[in-house]
Amino acid sequence: MTADERLALAEHAYHSATFGGDNAQLAVGARALDALEADTALARGRLVHARYLAERVEQAEELALFERAAALYRGLGDPRGEGEALFWTGTFHQVVRDDHDTALPLFTRALELAEQADDRLTASYALRHLGFAEHMAGRLDRARARLEESTRLRRDLGFLPGVAANLVGLAHLATQQDRREDAAALLDEAAELARRSGAHAVAGWIDGARKETGLPG
Repeated sequence: MTADERLALAEHAYHSATFGGDNAQLAVGARALDALEADTALARGRLVHARYLAERVEQAEELALFERAAALYRGLGDPRGEGEALFWTGTFHQVVRDDHDTALPLFTRALELAEQADDRLTASYALRHLGFAEHMAGRLDRARARLEESTRLRRDLGFLPGVAANLVGLAHLATQQDRREDAAALLDEAAELARRSGAHAVAGWIDGARKETGLPG
């Protein structure tokens, strides 16, 4: 349902109750607005997070937006929306606060809900960040498995910038596991996918990875 359709439902409910004396549609209108608010909070939170990535300055509203979206989606019985909102809540804790302990159960629950709703994109994001948590804990084989599963989902979806981003992470893991030829091949593929998809930020990550690892470009 579009935003306009949700607003129209709420408008209809208001008129039915106020002028027609029919209150039966008030709950329907309220749910439509809850869904619209949840979508807006999630979208606004993602914009705030993108600004954090650019400026590295925490904005207090980011966490509140994601938590509000998760609560609204939960009340609506929308596992797809709740899973996505929980993923972003976890991302705030992991990326902004560097708090992996708080983020980990949020990512785990987000993955469960995404799989329940067949939301493969959110599942790929949750798996990616679970892989980061495993990496930080020194569990390199488990981190690799998480990232490879995320990458498989992203390939199936045709999400090329996301595949390229994951390949950078896999290249770092390969370097740490003394698989330098694998790492070089992963970065070469990532560079080609980033070029094809216009993922200029990811291209910068690839250059940084090559400098850090000493691999040729």
